[in-house]
Amino acid sequence: MEYHVAKTGNDSAVGSREAPFLTISQAARVAVAGDSIYVHAGVYREWVSPANGGTEDARIVYQSAGDGEVIITGAERITDWKNEGGQVWSTEVDNSLFTVRNPFKEDLFGDWLFKGAFVPHLGDVYLNRKSLYEAESVEKLQNPQVWDQAKYSEDSKLLWYAEAGEETTKIWANFGEADPWTENVEISVRPFCFWPEKSGLNYITVRGFTLCQASPQWAPPTALQEGLIGPHWSKGWIIEDNVIFESKCVGVSLGKDISSGHNEWSKGNTKGGTQREQEVIFRALHGNWHKDNIGSHIVRNNIIHDCEQAGVVGHMGGAFSTITGNTIYNIHHKRIFHGAEVAGIKLHASLDTQITGNKIYACYRAVWLDWQAQGTRISRNVFFDNLSEDFFVEVCHGPYLVDHNLFLSKMNFRNLAQGGAFVHNLFAGRILLREEMSRWTPYHFPHETAVAGYNNFTGGDDRYVNNLFLDDGDEDKTVKPMTFFEHLPLPPRKENKESGQIMDGVPDDSVCYLYPAGLSAYDKYPDGSEKRPWEYTEEERKERIEKYGSVYPLGRWAIPVQIKGNAYFGGAVGCSHEPDAKVCPQAAITVELSDRKDKVYVTIQNAELLGGEGSQQLSADTLGTSYHAEMAYENPDGTNIVFDKDFFGKKRPEGNVTPGPFEVMGEDSQVAKFEL
Repeated sequence: MEYHVAKTGNDSAVGSREAPFLTISQAARVAVAGDSIYVHAGVYREWVSPANGGTEDARIVYQSAGDGEVIITGAERITDWKNEGGQVWSTEVDNSLFTVRNPFKEDLFGDWLFKGAFVPHLGDVYLNRKSLYEAESVEKLQNPQVWDQAKYSEDSKLLWYAEAGEETTKIWANFGEADPWTENVEISVRPFCFWPEKSGLNYITVRGFTLCQASPQWAPPTALQEGLIGPHWSKGWIIEDNVIFESKCVGVSLGKDISSGHNEWSKGNTKGGTQREQEVIFRALHGNWHKDNIGSHIVRNNIIHDCEQAGVVGHMGGAFSTITGNTIYNIHHKRIFHGAEVAGIKLHASLDTQITGNKIYACYRAVWLDWQAQGTRISRNVFFDNLSEDFFVEVCHGPYLVDHNLFLSKMNFRNLAQGGAFVHNLFAGRILLREEMSRWTPYHFPHETAVAGYNNFTGGDDRYVNNLFLDDGDEDKTVKPMTFFEHLPLPPRKENKESGQIMDGVPDDSVCYLYPAGLSAYDKYPDGSEKRPWEYTEEERKERIEKYGSVYPLGRWAIPVQIKGNAYFGGAVGCSHEPDAKVCPQAAITVELSDRKDKVYVTIQNAELLGGEGSQQLSADTLGTSYHAEMAYENPDGTNIVFDKDFFGKKRPEGNVTPGPFEVMGEDSQVAKFEL
């Protein structure tokens, strides 16, 4: 069946092209498996909550009809503004406008949300579809000050404040030079744009829309993960070719439902957050978290921006999914609140998920994989101008595969995990490395949700093969301490010798360490030739304790690493495990941002310097298996991966392959600039 929706329609009509529905919601109430809904141009101020799902062979498809932009918004336009003096205006709205919840009354709340200067609310005021900054009092609007933590700090002088009463809500706003009587001023009304109220509605496609201005709640892994759009704990959605922006928290949520736990840590604090997260996983396994029921979504070719928590989020519900071809930017750029779930893409338990071909920039951080990134592949993505780091992997045992990516921000990788394989990447910044002995997380049987075991993180079990490292231009190559959530540039440090702390107020066993560009972070890690703890003789143990202060240089046994075939340019620091690596003082490659900082240019200055010298074409079966899961670095269907094509799809030779993402063998010495 084919249904049509148009602004000239009527919900009492039959929904045909000649007699369309007025609202998408009416089509969503009647559509069943195999139906298609075509939405014609216009602004649709509604929360679309499908009543039914499709099947693998008969999806329900919602798509733009192609006759103009289709906007689905969670906001309502407000035109009745009173000037309060200067640039401050006010309005008062009836609370009946908020049919689900009043976002100007609801506090931002949830696990892993950090305390800030004040408690923000879920609401927002929008000037020409761009949200203003919330203020903690109406007085702050009269003389607005720049919020220096914001990426676009001048924008932070445009402010709003609200007071929600029993019957009405009063809102004040400083619009700067804009006149709210003539400009498009809107306020948050609905928590979602496209989100099924009930879970388990499978195989729905959402294509070609502009979805914006919703007020979902903070989405931690231990609660219902709301989003502006999302499948709400189901299987097989396709979200593609949309523009998604201005979510209070999350743009696309693939994540957790409410049944396995909802902010128990924040509500009671009787157990720690890590324990609560463990409980959530086992409750979900006791329920229906299985490949047959949950996950396997596709998020493809969307533009996602200006979401203050994450562009894409998911715990367990995003497993077995593909996130590809998206452009994600301006995630967490206002920074009036912060928490442990902030990234362009933030996933927990991303089993077998493929994150490929995305462009992620101007975010707080780009990709954060947390817990159980087993079978996850991060391939052919471009990361730049991210404040904290491009890639963060936390308490995962692997195997996870990272290949042919461009890591171009000041800090490339924050590693509090093990079991990663890094192949043919370009790294142009620093690396942070630390073990995590205090937390134990699960690993799984290959390609399924069933838990195979638990362990903590002694570090290691990483592989770096045929990568290219560029110096970041910092002449100081010393290892620098930093806290878990800090970013560059670091504040001045001095060791507090009286307390034994390397940083004021931070115990030494909680400090992370930032290493210079290159792989010197792994110098003290064992390689495959070193013995395991139980293999040393008593005499050998004594000799090592005398030399290192313990049996191992790190003071603990770490899983051996594999480092070979990498190249280091312009001052990037190599690894002691790779004494014959290519090290060149010249830059060979330069990286620069466009004037608008929405594009990056990569120029190969001398292809001959990059040429391979003996490195063979790789396949994943040469990488072995991860230590704990004993699983290969393979495709989700269990087949081998061959790295026979470069970033642009150019065929690699069988021998003497070029380290890094670009294959240049046989090219002239000068290679054109790439715009990415």
